[in-house]
Amino acid sequence: MRSLVLLAIVGFGAQLVDGSLGMAYGVTSSTLMLAVGLSPALASATVHLAEVGTTLASGVAHWRFGNVDWRVVWRVGVPGAIGAFAGATFLSSITTEAAGPVMAALLFGLGLYVLTRFTGTKVSAEKAKQPLRSRFLAPLGLVAGFVDATGGGGWGPIGTPTILATGRLEPRKVIGSIDTSEFLVSAAASIGFILGLGSAGIDFGWVLALLAGGLVAAPIAAYLVRIVPPRMLGAAVGGMILLTNARTLLHSDALSAVAPYSWAVYATIVAAWAWAISRAWRGHHADQALRRAEALEAEAPAA
Repeated sequence: MRSLVLLAIVGFGAQLVDGSLGMAYGVTSSTLMLAVGLSPALASATVHLAEVGTTLASGVAHWRFGNVDWRVVWRVGVPGAIGAFAGATFLSSITTEAAGPVMAALLFGLGLYVLTRFTGTKVSAEKAKQPLRSRFLAPLGLVAGFVDATGGGGWGPIGTPTILATGRLEPRKVIGSIDTSEFLVSAAASIGFILGLGSAGIDFGWVLALLAGGLVAAPIAAYLVRIVPPRMLGAAVGGMILLTNARTLLHSDALSAVAPYSWAVYATIVAAWAWAISRAWRGHHADQALRRAEALEAEAPAA
């Protein structure tokens, strides 16, 4: 019972982050699944089965708050589902020994991306006149879906910043559209895992615990996306993902020579994490000052 309660709390926190940033539910939850000893394929299967429910609830909440562009949802979500099914089939077919370091490396890379994404350039993007086209969204969805299934997460960390960087969709609609389209990705990945692994090895109690926590957080996150400082949240989550997955990588055969110096690796990650949070804090205040200046400029009477 205690483990189920903890999983529900993790599901709540992961969905709160995902619904506010448009990323990191799968990365955060999969990192925990690996940490408690679940195999990579079962970890990803558990997370994606829970995400079928959380992404549906999140999508409805974002739709009600007007955060969804349905053209983007279909154009990125359908190719994403195809990529996710392929990724789930691939991960189910390789051994646990081979999959563990691969999945940890993907999660570590995604954690690094999340950490740097919210401590570097300005998070927000302005509206643009030209629409997002299928020739851009389809390959993006295909790649993001494949990485999401094989890495236990990645749909948001790849999709959200990439679309934000185009400047063709306002940030809240980027987050809402990516969260909503993730329902298609999660459903396709779940089907792939069930066909590849069978349902016998999946603990549906864990799935329901993650789902319960996520369902509670989904409407809260859809509201918080308008007010939460994304820089601080992104930096905090990114550092946690790096630190957790570094342990798996350092105990793999490929990095066995580095294992005696693991303390130095952990110290470096913690130092980078502290620096990133500090920079994110300064960046958040700089963004606020810029928005105030732009508001004053807009209110000033024309000369």
